[in-house]
Amino acid sequence: MSLIESISLGLSVPHRSLDDLSVAEIRDVALRAEAIGFEDLWVTNNTVDRKATCLDSLTELSFLAGFTSRIRLGVSVLILPHYHPIHVAHQVASLDFLSEGRTVLGIGLGRPSYYEDFQVPVERRVGRFKEQLALMKALWTESPVTFHGEFYQVQDAVVSPRPVQQPHPPIWMGGHAPKAVRRAADLADGWMGAGGAGTDLFRQNVKDLSQALADAGRSTDDFKISKRVFISIHEDPGIAREELHRWFAEVYETPQITDEGGVYGTPEQVLSQLCEIADAGASHLLLNPVTRFREHVGILEEMVNA
Repeated sequence: MSLIESISLGLSVPHRSLDDLSVAEIRDVALRAEAIGFEDLWVTNNTVDRKATCLDSLTELSFLAGFTSRIRLGVSVLILPHYHPIHVAHQVASLDFLSEGRTVLGIGLGRPSYYEDFQVPVERRVGRFKEQLALMKALWTESPVTFHGEFYQVQDAVVSPRPVQQPHPPIWMGGHAPKAVRRAADLADGWMGAGGAGTDLFRQNVKDLSQALADAGRSTDDFKISKRVFISIHEDPGIAREELHRWFAEVYETPQITDEGGVYGTPEQVLSQLCEIADAGASHLLLNPVTRFREHVGILEEMVNA
């Protein structure tokens, strides 16, 4: 059985890069991924990016919706406290309408250092986050909405159109701290392990998540367990490692996690490592090339169908 037949696979479309981006490359990669049979396309959310070029998350997903037809479209993760929930609810509902029901919304808290640029207080960010999600869900399912919370007050608000997916698009969360994992089990429809996290940490997170889901009376059968995988594939493993090392060194300023957090090597070596992550408990893998995007999707086509 091929990898694409044994596990759901997503692909990070070009959107954040140390190299130049082009509209033609974004379109080519997205269309080829859809033709290959990938389940979904993904972007990240890095509005103020001092390390790389990064396109706006929901803008790029709307662009992708215009020329794809089957493949799902996700962001992982939108730093929700940086936004007003009414805007996000409307944008996501609009994207779900334009894509005819293909949206996946990943949301998270982000790092405390991100908040200053947006003049959003770091204090009570978890409470703000939970209240935002509650208000968004109300706007997607009720009309009109009256909401009196600690952070947001709304009187007779209406958001239209409603999402095509009812009651709302799937909500995914990230984070590897125990509280973040439990929060995902309580509030989300899926969880994605971080791209810089090693397989051992991911395996422990899956164990904790499974217990948290059981405690919440939920099953892993209808809950997506995913991991972002930063990859570089080359017939020369040294070149592959150099590319991934550049990514971790320049974007994340953590070059020391290249070997633990990334997956690199020949196609055969990378396939073996992906199978190991799948065996650690993933039901979905988000493959995230860090460069040579067109070339990588061609290599992946051969790999995942082998």
